[in-house]
Amino acid sequence: MKKIELKLLSLFFAYCFLLSCQATATKGGKLKMWYDKPAKVWNEALPVGNGRLGAMIYGDPASEKIQLNEETFWSGGPSRNDNPKAQEALPKIRELIFNGKFKEAETMVNENMLTQLHGSKYQVVGDLVLNFPGHESFTDYYRELDLERAVFKTTYQVDGVTYTRDVFASLPDQVIVVKLSANKKKKLNFSAHLQGPLQTAARAVDAQTLEMTGLSSTHEGVEGQVKFCTRVKILAEGGSVSAETATINVKDASEVTILISMATNFVDYKTLTDNEVEKCSNYLAKVEKVPFNKMLDRHIAAYQSYFNRSTFDLGTSPEAQQPTDVRIKNFSKSYDPELVSMYYQFGRYLLISSSQPGGQPANLQGIWNESTNPAWDSKYTININTEMNYWPAEKCNMPELHEPLIRMVKEISETGKQTAREMYGCDGWVMHHNTDIWRISGVVDGAFWGMWPMGGAWLSQHLWEPYLYNGDLKYLESVYPILKSACEFYQDFLIEEPTHKWLVVSPAISPENAPAGRPSICAGATMDNQILFDLFSKTIKAAGLLNQDVELMAELKKILDRLPPMQIGQHGQLQEWMEDLDNPNDKHRHVSHLYGLYPSNQITPYATPELFDAARTTLIHRGDVSTGWSMGWKVNFWARLLDGNHAMKLIKDQLTLVDPVNGGRDGGTYPNFFDAHPPFQIDGNFGCTAGIAEMLMQSHDGAIHLLPALPDEWKTGEITGLRAPGGFEVSFSWSDGKAQRVEIKSNLGGNCRIRVPNEVVQAAGNGLVAATGANPNLFFETAQVKNPLISEAVQLNEPDLKQTLLYDLPTEAGKTYSLKIK
Repeated sequence: MKKIELKLLSLFFAYCFLLSCQATATKGGKLKMWYDKPAKVWNEALPVGNGRLGAMIYGDPASEKIQLNEETFWSGGPSRNDNPKAQEALPKIRELIFNGKFKEAETMVNENMLTQLHGSKYQVVGDLVLNFPGHESFTDYYRELDLERAVFKTTYQVDGVTYTRDVFASLPDQVIVVKLSANKKKKLNFSAHLQGPLQTAARAVDAQTLEMTGLSSTHEGVEGQVKFCTRVKILAEGGSVSAETATINVKDASEVTILISMATNFVDYKTLTDNEVEKCSNYLAKVEKVPFNKMLDRHIAAYQSYFNRSTFDLGTSPEAQQPTDVRIKNFSKSYDPELVSMYYQFGRYLLISSSQPGGQPANLQGIWNESTNPAWDSKYTININTEMNYWPAEKCNMPELHEPLIRMVKEISETGKQTAREMYGCDGWVMHHNTDIWRISGVVDGAFWGMWPMGGAWLSQHLWEPYLYNGDLKYLESVYPILKSACEFYQDFLIEEPTHKWLVVSPAISPENAPAGRPSICAGATMDNQILFDLFSKTIKAAGLLNQDVELMAELKKILDRLPPMQIGQHGQLQEWMEDLDNPNDKHRHVSHLYGLYPSNQITPYATPELFDAARTTLIHRGDVSTGWSMGWKVNFWARLLDGNHAMKLIKDQLTLVDPVNGGRDGGTYPNFFDAHPPFQIDGNFGCTAGIAEMLMQSHDGAIHLLPALPDEWKTGEITGLRAPGGFEVSFSWSDGKAQRVEIKSNLGGNCRIRVPNEVVQAAGNGLVAATGANPNLFFETAQVKNPLISEAVQLNEPDLKQTLLYDLPTEAGKTYSLKIK
């Protein structure tokens, strides 16, 4: 009898242990951000989104706040900011610049090229608030964001009852879905109401439906014209649901599903004629009878169709058992490789959640904003930040998410034609450093920051980039007129400078920086020349592929030959300006003249070793400490400089915990993984995601380079689904810092050139030969013209700083090739 009792007791303890293990396993996980307390402020709340709709969820047991955004809810309405006085003032401004009278030139720009309109503000819709009486005291609290499923979850206990909340933003159903449940029947008792700073009315439409309507604010003299409607449908299982004025009360329910719909009257950047109430109601009507599990399954399937394309594993450590905010706090002094892989995937999660085909591009905060007056209006800053948002799109296997930005460029190419004509008397199209949902294209924010007519030229690189990866000539044909028109503006706008007779952009700036002791206004800044080289070269290449505009391309080649070259200054640095004005003690966050290093491919160790060294010197001068987005850019810089340990140092700087209330000065990361500029800017997240991919694989110089900047800490790992120009998808693993097995899928066929740090011994499915001669894969080539920015370029097969081996792999479209490497 005693033996049986002991056996039963052993089984009981084993069962309890199993339950304990299962309970522990629910906390966190490989791709789960988790926390052991509710969010008290916005920078601790967790984001969900479906591109159009966004929500920040706090997870407070007693008073849940779900802060709501809709991507088209902006202040003002359709507007322009061109100043027609600019054209008459332009010759005098240029004369002042060439005579060294920069302060007078700046004054003239401010007086003649700006208007009172500097862009509209992206604005908050409001909050859904759920109040749970008696839930102020709780235990066993847990909150998570599951990046693999794009689902938020909170669980906690009150009086022996376990309560659970699940939230997701459904792409297929276009609503935000909340499920409330408890492990005992009839335990859900709460009230719900909507609130917002710009609401015009809030009411209960019926016993189950709340409605809030509102109007965007007037800004810079432009009357608020965007109307929104938010509706919330509360579907309870059991219990009762009743309404009073603008509140719905739920009593003794066992399970509740809440559907949140939002819509505006926005049609496009010129038109505000939709019926927002009808749109909002239609979204709800389509899903209110759909079971929760079916909506969840559809949501996960749609989300994972993007997310599952790329995986990343660096192994794990005991640190992974800690809450995410604790891990961020400890990261610089601990070994937590899994936090890096999660941060990579968090960037992909954010892009999937904030940029969907047919919608608006991710703005300065993606789609998440709690304010009617956000920092920098949460619009589009084109001198780095907007472009940085989309650095992961192609390489990290989410090319469809590039579409909103590409469509915005097409729209600005239309508004920018009027700006080019009225402000400068030029053909083609132009935009400056800032735009909004109305696609303004004039000068914004004053001469020091805004006198930069290069925004359209930089954005045009995003028109070319998809062709590099997809090889689709029909797509290239659709964007070619925009590339051509951008070139036509500079064909008219460039002016000969008096000293070297180079053709330069004037007036201009090197974004947001200035030489010591003088204004930012200048002519021929290095970044401008680099961007123009890319614009002209890619347009020439596109015209050749499409057999168009032979005579015009001949003229563009002549302009290329007259652009200022990149120059090395007195401190061994890459000059930021046409004159040698750099200060080695300048720690400015913008390092714009390294555009040629990244994202461009004009500076490489193999073709331009002197410029490569000068770029490194510049980056050392600027230092590592900076704002959040700048550190993200520097991760990419150091990856391109083939220094993985320094890139890793910047990742540690990036993953430094910033106080969610008081912020800080030098960037870092908030507890909810959001990048701290500070305040929050989403570009730092995207920049660092791209930088991690760049550390593991580069493909900008005619070859797929594996492990080009692997830090010592990442000894073993695996990444799948990275994309390279030429239509290749690359997956590989490594151990002890050396590549082990590589799988390359060729979507287009053609030669695949591979650069590896160790020897390939076998290629299953096809022959592999040592690389010789020029790369026949045209997709890697920038242009069939000599780069005038590179003076005295030295061609080296293998520079001393990074010994690698080159192989050519002939491929057929649709086939996958496996390589073993020793």
